[in-house]
Amino acid sequence: MSAILNSVISWFLKQRVSQIEYFKKNPHEAQNNLLFELLHKAKDTEWGKKYDYATIKDLKTFQERVPVQDYEDVKPWIERLRKGENNLLWPSEVKWFAKSSGTTSDKSKFIPVSNEALEDCHFKGGKDMLSIYCNNRTDTEIFSGKGLVMGGSHSVSEFNSNSYFGDISAILVQNFPFWAQLLRTPDMSIALMDNWEEKLDKIANATITENVTNLSGVPSWNLMLLKRILEMTGRNNILEVWPNLELFIHGGVSFAPYREQFKKVIPSDQMWYMETYNASEGFFGIQDQAHSREMLLMLDYGIFYEFLPLDELESENPRVLSIDQVETDTNYALLISTNAGLWRYMIGDTIQFTNTNPYRIQISGRTKNFINAFGEEVIIDNAEKALDTACRETGAVVSEYTAAPVFLEDNNSASHEYLIEFEKDPDDLDKFTNVLDKTLQNINSDYEAKRTADILLKKLKVTSLPEGTFFRWLKSKGKVGGQNKVPRLFNTRKYVDEILKFIS
Repeated sequence: MSAILNSVISWFLKQRVSQIEYFKKNPHEAQNNLLFELLHKAKDTEWGKKYDYATIKDLKTFQERVPVQDYEDVKPWIERLRKGENNLLWPSEVKWFAKSSGTTSDKSKFIPVSNEALEDCHFKGGKDMLSIYCNNRTDTEIFSGKGLVMGGSHSVSEFNSNSYFGDISAILVQNFPFWAQLLRTPDMSIALMDNWEEKLDKIANATITENVTNLSGVPSWNLMLLKRILEMTGRNNILEVWPNLELFIHGGVSFAPYREQFKKVIPSDQMWYMETYNASEGFFGIQDQAHSREMLLMLDYGIFYEFLPLDELESENPRVLSIDQVETDTNYALLISTNAGLWRYMIGDTIQFTNTNPYRIQISGRTKNFINAFGEEVIIDNAEKALDTACRETGAVVSEYTAAPVFLEDNNSASHEYLIEFEKDPDDLDKFTNVLDKTLQNINSDYEAKRTADILLKKLKVTSLPEGTFFRWLKSKGKVGGQNKVPRLFNTRKYVDEILKFIS
């Protein structure tokens, strides 16, 4: 029976391939039509009337009339939505808000998720992942078993009992269609738990005896779960627990630091790894080729894309490009207009095009300094505020610093590491470290979640460096001068390891 079900579902999903081929061959037409469909639907909203969407007849007018937005710009509208108002940014009712890490002044952002965004973007992306996979791997038996999905958690909004917020993964799990619920594990009551220590144990216990054929989610959490299962079962590798495991769909953070660790716990050349670009704001890209890590930009998900060259980022009147104007190997800040009512919204990610026929991309970073190795999204403003608090409470003065992740490895716990050159030492370095760590949790909800009960991230580490270290390091690289700066936060250990080697 499972073989028949696998064949039927695989056949059904493959029917979508022709539609994907259409927008690959007609990308400019697909995006242009989509923009005017969005404008037409939103013309009678409060936002649409403010910018007179009804009279916009071309892209140039849209770009001249509607300013580029960030979260601070759109926040007042979102607060009104959360309190129950409707027809503000998008005509349909918005009940769900995806909670993600905050901006410079907020601990958390709340991104509106409309029914159209759920159905025509996030769920469509989920089906397309499987469609592309089945098309690439014709011998797949993925639907003969179940997919293990670790959702986040969600809560009722404090503003309005009819609206909810949570991780985008939790919102998706909560709203999965019935057929998707039948194909996933564990039970929803476990998948949406908010106590991660208890949750990992319960997921492990609930899935050990299942026929799990695929995993999806953030690499760090999945790796922790797999290691927990091996501890509980005493098995040598995961294939001794789930012999039919064949696919891991991952996203959220770079997979590079985790690739070798996954190969250790899943020692199979037949295991496929598939990257996706799925954020709170929308589903953007899918790795559509078996042997390339670049992702196909999905052009028919109710999202109109624009691209801001990074050298225009600080410009008062930046030159913003449409998809027919982009070039390969150039960093662009991503702007989106969506079927959830985000308009010319800068999400903070930077991408590069690896190909323009069809349009394939790689995520190249963030528009600001950040550490996001485990989904914590710590930005430089978070670090600066936390360092300021730690200095005030310990009498310290920081002259220079840099920070990077410590990756989860066989003999290491994951954490962040700060290299700090003090102009005035703290009266107690341990206290400084504790205050720094606690303040980061207080101002960044994603870091706080990853630090909960020391499950994923342990307390950060601070190393005090000798006076003049950063200057001597920059000088050794021939980078002394006003334009040469110490990188504050970096998402790999490139600079931290260089400096530690330099002083050793």
